[in-house]
Amino acid sequence: MSEQSVIHDIGYQRYSGVRLSRGYAARSLFEHGLRVAFGLGRSAKAKIFPWIVIGLVTLLAVVIVAVKAQTGEMMLSYQAFPSAVSTVAMVFLAVVAPELVSRDLRNQTLPLYFSRPVGRADYALAKLSALAVAVFLLLAGPQTLVFLGSAFTAPDTSGVAAEARGLLGGWVVSAAYALIFSSLSVLIASVASRRAFAAGAIVVVFMVSSGVAGLLIALGGEGPMSRIAPLFSPFLLPEGLRSWLYGTSIDVGAYGPLYGLATLLLVAGCTGLLVLRYRKVSL
Repeated sequence: MSEQSVIHDIGYQRYSGVRLSRGYAARSLFEHGLRVAFGLGRSAKAKIFPWIVIGLVTLLAVVIVAVKAQTGEMMLSYQAFPSAVSTVAMVFLAVVAPELVSRDLRNQTLPLYFSRPVGRADYALAKLSALAVAVFLLLAGPQTLVFLGSAFTAPDTSGVAAEARGLLGGWVVSAAYALIFSSLSVLIASVASRRAFAAGAIVVVFMVSSGVAGLLIALGGEGPMSRIAPLFSPFLLPEGLRSWLYGTSIDVGAYGPLYGLATLLLVAGCTGLLVLRYRKVSL
């Protein structure tokens, strides 16, 4: 060793702590995705859009409670609430879904996730779960607010029980909307690395499919086509499911079970394609 050579002790030590599981890593990814959806832990600019959306749906819930207190009538039922704000939810998805998956594709950070212990399927399912829970909270939160306002003004316990049954039905419809909207949106967003393209593609798919369904309904008249056509629209599919389960909303005739099956196939199909997409994505 020459006189100019110097040995530096940088203090490197092997990690001797607890090695957390693959499940912990997946849960952490889910929690991070949920926080991203609402702009939590991010800059003030990132919080503007999601909290404007939250403010809009909450304002509608406050109006419903105020009208119920003044007139005793529910201007919008728990089960009809998701349909009333479905367009707002679609815009929310068009912004949040690309934020969850397109950014990682564009910045090429997927190798960091897939190095270990998070698998490709873990990543895809965590992102989808985070988005679905975020949409469910967006819909179910105002429904719960309406329930609390209505329960306090109910004349007796039977009135409170009726409100609770309505709320549970509303949560079921909200869950259907969250699963259908989120599975379709995150699959579309996973294909595009640019957030603007992904957001535009989500809006186009939702709007064009709804236009096609509306055209088929108009052409079908009173025939079977008009009762099957809502299957082709993510806006109308959960409403058909709602009609089958609760006998309200659109007229699906004897095709109610078909809406239940279509919902399962759509969610399962989009989830399977999403997992397949990340198994084949190049790193």
